[in-house]
Amino acid sequence: MQIKLKKLKNRKLGVVFLAIGFFLFGLVIGFDLGRNDCVLNKATESQDDFVGEYKVMRVIDGDTIQIAGGERVRYIGMDTPETVDPNLPVECYGPEATEENKKLVEGQTVRLEKDITNRDKYGRLLRYVYVGDTFVNLELVKDGFAKVANYPPDEKYQNEISQAQEEAKASGLGLWTACQESY
Repeated sequence: MQIKLKKLKNRKLGVVFLAIGFFLFGLVIGFDLGRNDCVLNKATESQDDFVGEYKVMRVIDGDTIQIAGGERVRYIGMDTPETVDPNLPVECYGPEATEENKKLVEGQTVRLEKDITNRDKYGRLLRYVYVGDTFVNLELVKDGFAKVANYPPDEKYQNEISQAQEEAKASGLGLWTACQESY
């Protein structure tokens, strides 16, 4: 009787150790798969760098959009008055700039072009944005909805954007007339 009891205990103990072994094996495999998935996503991002065509899901403000997949994109070379910063009041011509950006890109497929820097300090992608042949960054400055913002080393189109601002200013377009006290 004691021998049968001892064999039964050994068998139960063996089953417990086997179950623990399978559990630990599963954890190791799961961790490794998760780690490999992260590495794969990093590799994909560095290869793709979010250049090419993407659908605009939402316009956040005059110079920031959200594309399919959830990434936020900040336009390079220009800046629009603030409308969504919780630490700042809505600035002169901010709502108009946001509305113009919506007219240009909301729901559209845009082409993103990278300069040097991939992301800003807030994690947003930094890109030049096009809808068809329209260079959105330049268009917003040209029509007086934005002003030049130079952030080296991202200066590929800085001369064109600066020239557009001078012309908008000289013509009194948009914020250059509406917000004289601000600029």
